[in-house]
Amino acid sequence: MSKQYRVAVAGATGAVGNQMIQCLEERDFPIGELRLLASERSRGKRLKYKGEDIEVQVLGEGSFQGVDIALFSAGGGTSLEWSPKAAQAGAVVIDNSAAWRMDPEVPLVVPEVNPHAVAGFKKKGIIANPNCSTIQMVVVLKPIHDLAGIERVVVSTYQAVSGTGQKAIVELQGQLKAIYCQDAQPQAKVYPHVIAQNVLPHIDIFLDNGYTKEEMKMVHETVKIMEDPTIKVSATCVRVPVIYGHSEACNITTARKISAQQAREALAKAPGVKVVDDPANKLYPMPLDAAGQDLTLVGRIREDVSQEKGLDLWLVADNIRKGAAANAVQIAELLIAGGHI
Repeated sequence: MSKQYRVAVAGATGAVGNQMIQCLEERDFPIGELRLLASERSRGKRLKYKGEDIEVQVLGEGSFQGVDIALFSAGGGTSLEWSPKAAQAGAVVIDNSAAWRMDPEVPLVVPEVNPHAVAGFKKKGIIANPNCSTIQMVVVLKPIHDLAGIERVVVSTYQAVSGTGQKAIVELQGQLKAIYCQDAQPQAKVYPHVIAQNVLPHIDIFLDNGYTKEEMKMVHETVKIMEDPTIKVSATCVRVPVIYGHSEACNITTARKISAQQAREALAKAPGVKVVDDPANKLYPMPLDAAGQDLTLVGRIREDVSQEKGLDLWLVADNIRKGAAANAVQIAELLIAGGHI
């Protein structure tokens, strides 16, 4: 019988936590014990795993005793407090918040891009899951970088409200109902403006350089994951009234010229990527197609008419799945495959 692991999910009742549980089940992760953890307000809740009802425990002292792998999706503050405690108890922490991503002693991992980096967890016992918009982009950048070298990326994102959490989904649905039923004025509480029938060029806080924190996450995380400080990134991150699935328009400048067909062929062979690129038959990546998948869909692959070594791409992924939960579970699988735990 293969080894079984004791796994904890912190933030189990949230949108990403729920998906982590689902991904563990779908991928038949070798679990001997599953411990579900959340805040006091979730005390007594029960969640299903492989047909079994598991009671949610309140995150606290002793929660990680005997745990091999702890998947965290409970927010940055919780992670800063509890990830080191979980690591001290002997668990390897895989954290979905931004708390540890740029810590030089914490690896930032996308399994299709830098799987070797997981070994760095030994310094602090923590591995960081990248930002959702960064994950899907670097999965696509990697095969192109290997083929032709990437000098610069200009990316515009079209990010779903689920990236903000369940409260944003509920707010969008409520605003749409108010607009279409004409029974109330749409109210904005989660975002600074109504998101229904609108587009907000504002994700996270604005920084002194005019970029938002979300945009600078993409800049810094890309360099760390790709392990190449020469890659220049400029991002504009936008919230759109879509529930699931982030979309991105990427303009890439390569070190040497490659054709759209060469890029298409490289992407077709890349792990975690599905090429959907047949505009003549109206086939291109869309959020509805990406929902529930762990692949990044890429299409509209074409040579930039404004520069010799430029490519334009359109890519879409499920931000809760590949952008968060599935990537974390894949990291856990790498730990096992590499004999690290």
